[in-house]
Amino acid sequence: MRRALRFLDPYVLLLFATMAVAALLPAGGAAAEAVDTVSVVAIALLFFLYGARLSTREVGDGVRHWRLHVTILACTFLVFPLLGLAAGALAPWLLTDQLATGVLFLCLVPSTVQSSIAFTSIARGNVAGAIAAGSFSSLVGMVLTPLLAGLLIGGSAGFSADGLLKICLQLLLPFAVGQLLHRWLGAVVVRHRTALSYFERGSVLIVVYAAFSRGMQDGVFSQISWQRLLALFAVISVLLALMLLVTGYGSRRLGFGRADRIAVVFAGSKKSLAVGLPMSSVLFGADAALAVLPLMLFHQVQLIVCAVLARRWAAQAPPEDQEPSGSSTR
Repeated sequence: MRRALRFLDPYVLLLFATMAVAALLPAGGAAAEAVDTVSVVAIALLFFLYGARLSTREVGDGVRHWRLHVTILACTFLVFPLLGLAAGALAPWLLTDQLATGVLFLCLVPSTVQSSIAFTSIARGNVAGAIAAGSFSSLVGMVLTPLLAGLLIGGSAGFSADGLLKICLQLLLPFAVGQLLHRWLGAVVVRHRTALSYFERGSVLIVVYAAFSRGMQDGVFSQISWQRLLALFAVISVLLALMLLVTGYGSRRLGFGRADRIAVVFAGSKKSLAVGLPMSSVLFGADAALAVLPLMLFHQVQLIVCAVLARRWAAQAPPEDQEPSGSSTR
């Protein structure tokens, strides 16, 4: 138990604590309107910071190692969505329709950046490739995730012309403005990355509280039994296991070296909670609480499993791979 607790991410535990607070003290009436307003502003600022932080050079670096990044993008936006569509067959006998939709949405979210880099570094993998791949995946996901949601989820996500306009105004426009101002603000964002990371995480907490407050007010969670939650945990675990197998075996078959294989496994099998939560708030509205539950659960499971894998691969690293920052294709 102590060993398992060491792998738990304190921030994810804080997310679940926020869910508990929303369950006990949900915002209603004028308070709910105020929380929603703060949530909208926080989301816009969050994506503005994403745009200000990502430089044109980083985008170029992401494109240059094209075999690595095409592989990771294919895992993130092709293999994952196919598995998400297959999971739809589990409704309604194993998962509710809403949970199955949430699983599909989880499969459409871009790869995470921070934890992919951290685990790649621990495992002595291609850190530079992981940085570029995670950034490039997030950049592509800004456009591709909403489009795939509209195509594959459709009406159940409330995706319409108004929804597309909301995505553009609340997510893409702030990101584009941040990109335009990167020349002047990029260094500031990097210099204050610690303080800004707290804002990023705080913004996500606000989104979680707003989403789960709406869910409690609407009685959404009364529709889920503990048996369904256990079933969801099983589905999420199988999904992660399949993606680890696909990324590990596939990268080996494609001829990638050890360092690049590690980057493919960690960047290609993970999903971004920081990007997925704000997008779900825009796409699903009042149904966001249930829609993000699979993503939040998947995020916790992936952290625990990947932490174990990273430590094991670090212990198995040959002497010539002790420098983690290089790119290997041998």
